[in-house]
Amino acid sequence: VQLVESGGGSVSAGGSLRLSCTASIHTSSPQLNTRSMAWFRQAPGKEHEGVVGREGVAAIASDGTTTYADSVKGRFTISKDNDRNTLYLQMTSLKPEDTAMYYCAGAPVVNSPTEPYEYNYWGQGTQVTVS
Repeated sequence: VQLVESGGGSVSAGGSLRLSCTASIHTSSPQLNTRSMAWFRQAPGKEHEGVVGREGVAAIASDGTTTYADSVKGRFTISKDNDRNTLYLQMTSLKPEDTAMYYCAGAPVVNSPTEPYEYNYWGQGTQVTVS
C-alpha cells in the first residue's frame, strides 16, 4: 500500500487547510475501509526522532470511530471516502504550534490509534506552516 499526502502549505494563524491522503491499493490488498487510518505530525527539529517522534493528531477506525489529540479537538476533523480510497484532515483555527510535517498512516487494525508504532504504512508527508 502506498500513501500519498497533499494539501499542505503556508497559512496565517486562524486559517484553514484540508489535507488529503490517497491510497494506492494493490488488487490483492484489503480495501481502505478495512484499515485504521490516521494523521500524525512531526514538529520542526524533531526529524531525527524518526517515526517514534511523531505525534498522533487524529485517527479513524474501519467502523468510523474517530480519535483526536487534545491539542486539536474542536479544530481538526478526520474523515475518509472509501470509494475514492482517500483520507482527509480538515484543519481550522490553525495556530503557529500546528506547524509540522503531516503524515498519513495506515494499519490493518490498531489498539492505540494515536501511537505511531501501531502503523505499518506511511506516506512521505506534507508540510504545514502557520505564521
